[in-house]
Amino acid sequence: MNTSSSPSHRASAAPSAGNWPMPDQRFDVTRAGQRALVIAGGGAAGNAWALGIIAGLADSGADVSRADLVIGTSSGSTVAAQITSGTRPSDLYASILAEQPPARATALRRGPASGVSGQSYLDWSNAVIASAADASDMRRRMGAAALERDESDGAEGIRWRDVVARRLPRAEWPDQRVLITSVDARTGEPVVFDRSSGVDLVDAVAASTSAMNPYPIGEGRYLNGSYRRSENADLAAGYGRVLILVPFGGRTRVPLEWGMDLSAQVSDLEGGGSLVETVYPDATTRDLFDANALDPATRLQAARGGYAQGRSLAGQLVGFWG
Repeated sequence: MNTSSSPSHRASAAPSAGNWPMPDQRFDVTRAGQRALVIAGGGAAGNAWALGIIAGLADSGADVSRADLVIGTSSGSTVAAQITSGTRPSDLYASILAEQPPARATALRRGPASGVSGQSYLDWSNAVIASAADASDMRRRMGAAALERDESDGAEGIRWRDVVARRLPRAEWPDQRVLITSVDARTGEPVVFDRSSGVDLVDAVAASTSAMNPYPIGEGRYLNGSYRRSENADLAAGYGRVLILVPFGGRTRVPLEWGMDLSAQVSDLEGGGSLVETVYPDATTRDLFDANALDPATRLQAARGGYAQGRSLAGQLVGFWG
């Protein structure tokens, strides 16, 4: 069931590439009692909203940061690394409230591509999507287009790694199971990083959050995890309870027949026996999730709205989450 406010229960060398789903993520009865948290991408606003939701839930008795599996995509990969770092959700939320709010900007630097704005990114990616025949073709075309526009000779990747490293409370993979999604820009193949991939956590998050320029890891080049699949909730297959935080409300820019949309992922999870809850932004933050979602000036409103929403949902989610 998709909901924004009242969910109800429903019956650095050669990184390893994940399949779809990963072989060890197929249904396993030993995971039937385990919990998975899926955090989708949503730019600067999405990161703040998700952290607010998680902090609000934790402060109200439903600490979802202790999930058996945490899956992060794009800005959600930053959240996944932050909440599994040992830092309390309330402290992560407080750090957003303490940020100096920047003025709204027309040209934003949210990934390894100088002067990338939300609208320029949408225009660029929409053109690639429109030219593609299917999901695999789209990923190949996204990779080719990103490689073609990359003229930084690695400098943007170094800059972006520094930005990502400053956002993470710790640079090491946690003991908790965390999956970070990406796409191989040269082949278009989906990639899923975890602590056994031979890739630093910072590099995994930097790859998953890259937008229009490929992020270098060794000899490889990697792109945003949302190109694999919008939320990548399919990686939670076999887990008994799956909570999905969806900043963009489950909207998709690709044809439904490609099977990348959230509803298809939820249907597959439920068909495999998982109980699934989805949480969307409510009316206090919903209008942030458009082309302006990349703007850091949205973070304070998104975090506060997410926190209030998390507190209001906690009573209902405690029973689901356990």
